[in-house]
Amino acid sequence: MLHLITPPESSDSFLPGGLFLHGHTLPSSFTSYLPPPPPPSFSDPIKVSCVCRERCLRVEGGVGGRAFLSLSLSLNGTGGDQRYGKESGEILGHHHKKVEDVDDGLSEEKEKVEINGSGAVNMTKHLWAGAFAAMVSRTFVAPLERLKLEYIVRGEQKNLFVLIQEIATSQGLKGFWKGNFVNILRTAPFKAINFYAYDTYRNKLTRMLGNEESTNLERFVAGAASGITATLLCLPMDTIRTVMVAPGGEALGGVIGAFRHMIRTEGFFSLYKGLVPSIISMAPSGAVYYGVYDILKSAYLQSPEGRKRIQRMKEEAQDLNALEQLELGPIRTLLYGAIAGCCSEAATYPFEVVRRQLQLQVRATRLNALATCVKIVEQGGVPALYAGLIPSLLQVLPSAAISYFVYEFMKVVLKVESR
Repeated sequence: MLHLITPPESSDSFLPGGLFLHGHTLPSSFTSYLPPPPPPSFSDPIKVSCVCRERCLRVEGGVGGRAFLSLSLSLNGTGGDQRYGKESGEILGHHHKKVEDVDDGLSEEKEKVEINGSGAVNMTKHLWAGAFAAMVSRTFVAPLERLKLEYIVRGEQKNLFVLIQEIATSQGLKGFWKGNFVNILRTAPFKAINFYAYDTYRNKLTRMLGNEESTNLERFVAGAASGITATLLCLPMDTIRTVMVAPGGEALGGVIGAFRHMIRTEGFFSLYKGLVPSIISMAPSGAVYYGVYDILKSAYLQSPEGRKRIQRMKEEAQDLNALEQLELGPIRTLLYGAIAGCCSEAATYPFEVVRRQLQLQVRATRLNALATCVKIVEQGGVPALYAGLIPSLLQVLPSAAISYFVYEFMKVVLKVESR
């Protein structure tokens, strides 16, 4: 505790005014640095003072039980000033160094925590951007998704317009959105993981190989790896959705009912039916989908028109809204997304057909992926592997376009940092 005091009348060692410091307020370790002083030649208690910027700090009491913080000392006017001044400097330097070391350590820890926290927040925003893109795009194209599943799962042979009329008549308008909620539950985390994994894998590969910019090979590898990652995590929900829209699926009682039915009748690993063809299809699908879009985007940004756009965006950053901050612009983002989705769907559609058929098989008559593919060809020829391709492309074109547009838009809105 500090108290303002006045100097004793009999001492010449103190400047006018001072601060009184109780000894118990300082650590006991300070006193260990003070050597015992020579015996005083007077009867007054030992008083230690310091002079710093014309103010005096006094510690009153015996040396053995008190300590001081000062720059220069005076011991009752004796000649101990220089000796104690030097030792006090050493003490202060020693403790100051310790404090600096602690402060540096705390600063490093704080910086590390801030970096980790920032990374976690950025990852969360990145995932939400992908999830929101999936929600919007899937809801928009749910009717086309329903038609595609009718061709693949139910084996419909009807004309497209006849099938549309039949669904509208039997189930009404809401029949075109049948299973959309489950589809969102599947695609939202799937797309979120896919988008985030692709950007992460691509950036990691670029840094590992020491390149300033991603190569086409790195883009395709990152796309394939992201597709595999998302498939491993999200396949069970996709299997449940397929079972629900299959004949008799209405009687299972929704997502929970379908889940319980599959676990009870076929075991937990029935949720991963079709895993091998899913991985085989998603690896090239992800490679083409993300690779093609990224290649088109990179080519535009490196063109004279793209460079002018980026330069203008930097100069007018404060005046641009979220749409105007899209690097490709709204129209080009939609177009490149549609092209990427179309290329991906056409290249991997046969794997999709085989995967859907595997998911519908029961344990007693289950076939492997190759045998299932052969059976499909035997029953309907090679065109059977492309059953429902036209409605699938009609679904993929707007879905991929909207998905990439919403994803890029949400990255701007949420201020997702590119790493």
